[in-house]
Amino acid sequence: MIDVSDERFEELVDQALELVPEKFLDHLDNTVILIRDRHPDSWTILGLYEGVSLPERTSDYSMHLPDTISIFRESLKRYCDTEEELVEQVKITVIHEIGHHFGLSDEDLHRYGWG
Repeated sequence: MIDVSDERFEELVDQALELVPEKFLDHLDNTVILIRDRHPDSWTILGLYEGVSLPERTSDYSMHLPDTISIFRESLKRYCDTEEELVEQVKITVIHEIGHHFGLSDEDLHRYGWG
């Protein structure tokens, strides 16, 4: 387990988001990215996408609450032993959850190295 401040963890999430090309970020306009302590059901869940992925949306998709990407700070800190591991795992988790927004499955994301 690695211990970093909440501010440092937020920086790591911001750094991961900076890796996402602008053309993809433009499609996250109705998506909120939250940093939460942990998933209520399991410490092993590092991130979670909740919403309707872009490919599943139809022409009548409007007036919906924002999609949510949750990044679980305490779970990630518990999963990693060093700050270097944490930096890498935060990056993987952020990209992984954004991938779900674009309709990629866990299998797709693992195949692309964002498992």
